Order: sequence, then C-alpha cells, then structure tokens
Amino acid sequence: MQLPEDQLRAGHIPADLYRQIPPGSDLRKVVIVQEAPRSYTGPIVLTLVVATSAVVVLLVIAFVVQIVAGAAVAVLSATGGLSYTINRAKKRELSRAGTRRRSRAPRKPVSRPVRSKHRYRT
Repeated sequence: MQLPEDQLRAGHIPADLYRQIPPGSDLRKVVIVQEAPRSYTGPIVLTLVVATSAVVVLLVIAFVVQIVAGAAVAVLSATGGLSYTINRAKKRELSRAGTRRRSRAPRKPVSRPVRSKHRYRT
C-alpha cells in the first residue's frame, strides 16, 4: 500500500489529509472524495469535429465557386462578351488500313570490311 489511492481504499487516512480534518470529528464518519481522472475523449472528439467541419466547409466553398465561375463563363460567352476554347491533345492519324502508323524498326548496322593501314592517308 504505497499509493494514496490504495491507502484510502483500505480505510487509512494519509497524514496530509488527517491534518485537514477539523478537530473533534468522528473519523469513522469522514468520507474522502477523490477527483476523477481527466478524460481526454471530449477534447479529441472536439478536435476531430472541428477538423472535419473545416474540410467540409472548404469543399463546399470550392464547389460553389466552381459553379459560379461556370455560370459566369456561360453567360458571358452566350452574350458574346467572352469566348473560350478547350484544346485537346491531337489524335494520331490512322493509316488507310485503320491501324495506327508505326515507325519503322531501326536498321541493323551493316558490318563493312576494315581497310588495311596502307590505304589510309598519312
């Protein structure tokens, strides 16, 4: 019984608490109330709720801005005040057979006979 909690469970009153009891009190009727240990569930849940709500708010704002921008571009292009084009990547041309053209395979190097030394210029 080294911990104060163990002493209180066994019915012993530690010396520092014993000094706080008013004189003349019946120790058999003294009830010692301990503070409950701190619970971290509340702050953790609150943090998760705040983070999740911030992400949701940002997503909603981004979605609304996208819709407003699309509507503005549509209105301006319909009235002739603005035009825009979407450039797509060029498609590869198809050959007459309907297949894509393929580049020719690289040629294998042709081995040529080596000239003797006396044929080189000096």
